[in-house]
Amino acid sequence: MNITFIGMPGSGKSCMGRIISRKFKMKIIDGDKLIEQRVGKPLHTIIEENGLEYFKRLEEETLLSINEDNIIISPGGSAVYYDSVMKHFKSRGIIVYLYVSPTVLKERLGDFSKRGIVLKEGQTIEDLYYERAPLLEKWADVTVSCDGKAYSKYQAELVQKITALKENFRR
Repeated sequence: MNITFIGMPGSGKSCMGRIISRKFKMKIIDGDKLIEQRVGKPLHTIIEENGLEYFKRLEEETLLSINEDNIIISPGGSAVYYDSVMKHFKSRGIIVYLYVSPTVLKERLGDFSKRGIVLKEGQTIEDLYYERAPLLEKWADVTVSCDGKAYSKYQAELVQKITALKENFRR
């Protein structure tokens, strides 16, 4: 069974993915790093040089190529836009939504220009949050609030929920 973390940029997908992968002794695959390795450039450079449409095709194709079992997947925040990708992830395990409010996101992200966040012209992080929130909720098997708590608090909640979901998944 795979565990896929979804959430906004800055919600803790990569960080929590690493922590949970150690806890459950599972390999982690970071979708953004996979894209960067494939092209040999940082995400923001790929977007700047080739545009959003190229990046989106590349992202979808790269995420659909993940076919391993018993792994943690930390896809980019925009993975929820691709029904094909989300159905693929859901068919192979559970999806955990790491919720963070727009206010906390702004604090965590600071200058996000080098993160490779898929923003349309003139779109703010808050706009992006309200666009993605329904998709994040739609695909989640479980939601864990990572909003302003210490990592240790939501890490414990996450471990508890994943343990329960893994038991149910086996049945």
